[in-house]
Amino acid sequence: MFAYILRRLALIIPTLFGIMVINFAVIQAAPGGPVEQMIAQIQGLDVGATARIAGSNGGEVGSGSGGGGSKTTSQGGGQSKYRGAQGLDPEFIAEIEKMYGFDKPAHERFWMMMKNYATFDFGESYFRDRKVVDLVLDKMPVSISLGLWTTLLVYLISIPLGILKAVKDGSRFDIATSSVVIVGNAIPSFLFAILLIILFAGGRYFDWFPLRGLTSDNWSDLSTFGKITDYLWHMVLPVGALVIGGFASLTMLTKNSYLEEINKQYVMTARAKGLTESRVMYGHVFRNAMLIVIAGFPGAFIGILFTGSLLIEVIFSLDGLGLLGFEAAIKRDYPVMFATVYFFTLLGLIMSLIGDIMYHVVDPRIDFEKMER
Repeated sequence: MFAYILRRLALIIPTLFGIMVINFAVIQAAPGGPVEQMIAQIQGLDVGATARIAGSNGGEVGSGSGGGGSKTTSQGGGQSKYRGAQGLDPEFIAEIEKMYGFDKPAHERFWMMMKNYATFDFGESYFRDRKVVDLVLDKMPVSISLGLWTTLLVYLISIPLGILKAVKDGSRFDIATSSVVIVGNAIPSFLFAILLIILFAGGRYFDWFPLRGLTSDNWSDLSTFGKITDYLWHMVLPVGALVIGGFASLTMLTKNSYLEEINKQYVMTARAKGLTESRVMYGHVFRNAMLIVIAGFPGAFIGILFTGSLLIEVIFSLDGLGLLGFEAAIKRDYPVMFATVYFFTLLGLIMSLIGDIMYHVVDPRIDFEKMER
């Protein structure tokens, strides 16, 4: 197993590099890069943008991790290569390019970016004037709150429900709960979020839960118990929307895993020995049936943390990683975009390895090293 872990760790480097190359190449073709964003602000008489350029003295911002140049036409014939730059001094445009690192070829920007990322130097945001690491750390508590509570509740609901559905397969309970599971699987979380807002957040019927943020404005003035209560009260609707939209697949996975184990020979042997049904189900079947469910916990948490909560954060105005990434994509804040892709991809690859290790921990009979031979 140790040799398998070493090989998986070694594969992380080329996998991560390949993903970053693909993302960087795709961004090259995306219009509306940071240079064009700045030009648009200047053309719109944005005083702050002009002052920022004037005070930069042509220095670079961040670590040269710019993505696409957003070029539309050549510089020949006196035309600018950026949309909206007609009429601006070419030297002024060159200063903007240098400030964002676009005075260098794309391959140089990429190698500089990867060299800095290798030492976890993610540079500074183009438009927030803060280090990317600081931005991510500031937003992390919100996303962790959503991801952790959602994952725990999904598992607490799905595992018992899936087991009951397997034990009572074909019964009225199984059919009734299957209808709920189908609805939960068919409707995405953000639609449930909108429905919950209409029903319980003053949208039309009841005004029981807050609509925005993770805490109230007077949170700092509350007692310890009041802070905990206020925090949980704000989490009800966003977490509820994620749970409703996420428990269906895990419930069916648990049921199918249990049904597969129930029909195996060792279960029939245990019953023939006179063991009680509860002892057979929860003493013998549970460990084998729950192998894939429990081992998949790290991956499920990462999936909910970094992908499932984006629209939920936007809908409920939760200032987390999903909203940060969304705003970075809209503003073409390349240091934030590429740094988060790098960090989350690396974390996802590590969590995938942890998931394989958990398979071996839950059932030592599983040896991935022997499987590869």
